[in-house]
Amino acid sequence: MADNDQMDDAEGGQAAAPPKSKVKFIIIAAAAVMVLVTTATGGYFVFLRKPAEHKPVEVVAKPPVFMDVPEVMVNLSQSLGERTQYLKVKVVLELKEQALADRIKPVLPRVMDTFQTYMRELRPMDLNGSAGLYRLREELTRRINVAIAPTQINAVLFKEIVIQ
Repeated sequence: MADNDQMDDAEGGQAAAPPKSKVKFIIIAAAAVMVLVTTATGGYFVFLRKPAEHKPVEVVAKPPVFMDVPEVMVNLSQSLGERTQYLKVKVVLELKEQALADRIKPVLPRVMDTFQTYMRELRPMDLNGSAGLYRLREELTRRINVAIAPTQINAVLFKEIVIQ
């Protein structure tokens, strides 16, 4: 009988074991389906989809506005014993639009003061060659932009420069 009980336990043990779980199989199948869908979608976007046609946007460039500034004549800085030299400059301000000119006109005395104080400190050798004029143009542009902030000009253009 004891042998019978052991046999029943052995047969019952096998019968009592839970059936193989299909959860693992379902998870693996779902992951495989997701990989296939992702790969197919990526392949479509990379190889088969035509790029959207964009209509070119026409950019209408506004011509710049030019504003004359009164002529400036200053004596240049000199050392003792040198003859006095004068600088006469006529400039034009290049602006983005006409509305900027209307904003600059009320502060034009400040702009002229900036011109005068800067140019009176120049020496004749500071204006030698094209590099000297380029530095003068850049410095005047920077100083004007500070004086008329937040408004900004594009450039200072020279109409006439005379050193006597």
